[in-house]
Parts: sequence; structure tokens; C-alpha cells
Amino acid sequence: MVIYLPGQSNSESPALDELTPREIVQELDKHVVGQAEAKRAVAIALRNRVRRQKLAPEMAEEVMPKNILMMGPTGVGKTEVARRLARLSNSPFVKIEATKFTEVGYVGRDVDSMIRDLVEMSIEMVREEKLDLVADRAEQNAEDRLLETLMPPQAPEEGETEDATAKTREKLRKQLRDGKLDERMVEIEVRDRSTPIEIVTNQGAEEMDINLRDMLPGLFGGQNRRRKMRVIEAMDYLVQEEEQKLLDMDQVTRQAVDRVEQAGILFLDEMDKIAGREGGRGPDVSREGVQRDILPIVEGTTVNTRYGMVRTDHILFIAAGAFHVSKPSDMIPELQGRFPIRVELKSLTAEDFVRILTEPKNALTKQYVALLETEGVKLKFTDDAVEEIARTAMQVNEQTENIGARRLHTIMEKILDKVSFEAPNLKKKSVQVDVDYVREQLADIIKDQDLSRYIL
Repeated sequence: MVIYLPGQSNSESPALDELTPREIVQELDKHVVGQAEAKRAVAIALRNRVRRQKLAPEMAEEVMPKNILMMGPTGVGKTEVARRLARLSNSPFVKIEATKFTEVGYVGRDVDSMIRDLVEMSIEMVREEKLDLVADRAEQNAEDRLLETLMPPQAPEEGETEDATAKTREKLRKQLRDGKLDERMVEIEVRDRSTPIEIVTNQGAEEMDINLRDMLPGLFGGQNRRRKMRVIEAMDYLVQEEEQKLLDMDQVTRQAVDRVEQAGILFLDEMDKIAGREGGRGPDVSREGVQRDILPIVEGTTVNTRYGMVRTDHILFIAAGAFHVSKPSDMIPELQGRFPIRVELKSLTAEDFVRILTEPKNALTKQYVALLETEGVKLKFTDDAVEEIARTAMQVNEQTENIGARRLHTIMEKILDKVSFEAPNLKKKSVQVDVDYVREQLADIIKDQDLSRYIL
């Protein structure tokens, strides 16, 4: 699975250059509970990236990123730390599982595809930034085109001045902006979108895709045709069309590739699943081969993408894995050496669960309160209820598999199942979740050990 982040920076948050490592940790504390060692490591890595940009070009070229290997059980915050770091730095970020890759010669994705994913992510980020800059101009141009359709230019009639025509046009513009013409039908010229052609090959579809676009332009460029639609729909379509005209995609591509090379962050999850030496059989037979394929990407190579060659020398790689069966020393020595910073994330305690439920900006209790408020239901969690939920999560993790904070999602859904289902029809729009309510909802499941293994 690949997770793409929008990378939109908050205008109220301080610029990355101004953030010290301590302040970076404080920003991460708003979203991730505990794991001080991991936060410290990524804060230093991010600050070093800022420091490198201030060096002379000759020295900056020699300073390589210190890649990080995170070890810890599932659900303790490995992915969240990396994800929040990327959002904080407004860097292109891709999370991808190492198990998706196979050694060359086996069916599966080749390792170069992770860099292509990162480039696509970066292009989308830069494109969105550029669109924000041209949005007002594009809207103005679209408005003018729509007004020409609604009121085609024509010579003034006898006795009518050009000023009168201009006034009529401005009156129409005001009606358009006020939404009074939204339901009127207009006919505009649209471009048919071509049906995407998907090519599946072991080595990626970069070169084949480029060749097909050159040889068969008719397949990829749609035909123009006239279509009737409402004014509000026509406005949306024309704004998008004008935005594309104002965008310089060559400039977007250059900036995006440069951003990947200088500021990209690639999160490789499930590294422990490919940590193994030769001698295995069955589905894991290519594990060491995958490590050998990943090695040149991590140590610095050039990857061919549809947007040109991309160097990976200064991309920051953050690898993560539970490492409860294998250990980092099971990886091939060359790959071990490419992850000089090792941090171990600790298992979460009941106190951590209480903090996770209440402290972060996106805390689970805050999410459920906001969700049910849309139905007019005022949901309130008492302190003892939060402590009981945390204690139950801890107990279930100890008795079954330890899945960390993800256990809280399961328990919260079970507790609020009735309220969520009945919310639109509730006569009493105020619900208090206290310790007795929590115990009542979970009583039957907790009592039956076999049942709790399936449900919690």
C-alpha cells in the first residue's frame, strides 16, 4: 500500500528554517505520544537537512543523509512519526511496504517504482502550490469566457453606446458571482478525456508509456465537442481548463524532481519481513535479493522516470519493522551500514493510552465527539471512562496479540456502536460515557475469553 500525503503546510506554523530540533520534537508531540528517542532522531535528521542547504555547493554534495531504522512492535507510532515529520517539513513523502518488492525475475514490483511514486507525489505537491498562485487569474479568465457565452460580443445597436453594453455585461457578471445564473443552461466546448490504458510489465511502464504517447497521439488526446451543462458546472470546468493553460508543467516537473532529490522522504515499512539470508524456500525465497535491489537505491543511484533521471543520493530513508522474529543483524551487512541511526520504540503503557485518547490534536475521543456533533449529539467522556478504556486495551493486548494503540480503535468502536447507530433518532441528544457505560458495553465480551479474541 502506498500512502500519499498532501504536504500542505499550515501558514500559521513557523518556517522549517526557524525550527530547532527541540521545537520539531514539540511539534511532533502534538500528534504522537511518547517515543522521545525516535522523535529526537528524526528532528536531528530534519535539522541536518536545513543545515546542509546552507553549506557551499561542493560541501553540500558530500553531506549524505543519515538514514534511520526504527524498531518496535506494531501500533506504537513508527509510521505516524515519519508521516508527521514529512508534513511538518512539507517534503514529498511516500510510505511503502518492503514486502511489495521482489527480486528481479520474480513476479512483483521492482524497487525503482518507489522513486517513481515519490516523483509523482512531488509533482502533485508542486502542481497544487502553483495552482494556488494562478487560481484568481484562472477564475477571472473562466468568468470572462462564460460571460462571452452568455452574452456574445456584438456591435452596439442603433442608439446604444458601448458604455451601455459594458454596464449590461457587468450586471451579468454580478449575477454570475451572486449565483443567480447557476441553474441556467449553457453550451460550451469540452475536450473528451481518453480512456486510460494500463500496461503491466515487470520492469515498469516508463519507456513503453513514452513511446506509445509519441506513436499514437490520437489515443491520448481527446476530441473537442460541444456540450450543454449548467452554469455552475461550466464554471468549474472552465476554471480547471484555465488553470492548466496558466501552469508551466515543464517548470513544475523541474521543481518537483529537484524537491525529490533534495528533500524527499521515503518510509520503508515491514523491513523485518525481508531481513533474512539465502537458504529460504517458498514465498520468501527472494528476500535477500530484495535487500540487494534496495541497496543501490539507499546508497545513491540514478533512477529513470518519465520525468527524467532522478538521483537518490540525498533522499532520506526511514526504515521500520517490528523485528520480533528477525533482527537488524539478519539484514545483509551492506544494507545495515546504510541505516546508521537505530532507534527502538517502546511498547505503550496504560498511561500512554490515556494520553493518546485525550492529548493529541487528532485524539480518538475528540474525533468521536466531532463526528456525533454533526448529528446534534453532545458526547462527553469522563476521566474514569478514558482510564477504563485504556486499561481494557492494555489487558486485551497482553492476553492476545499486542497491536499497540490500534486496539483503542477496536474498543472505541465497540463502546460507541449503539450511540453511533441510533444517533440520528436519539431523543436525548446528550450522552455521557462514564466507567459504568464502558463496562456495560464490554461486559459480555470481556467475560468470554474466546469471544474477546475475535471481537477485541
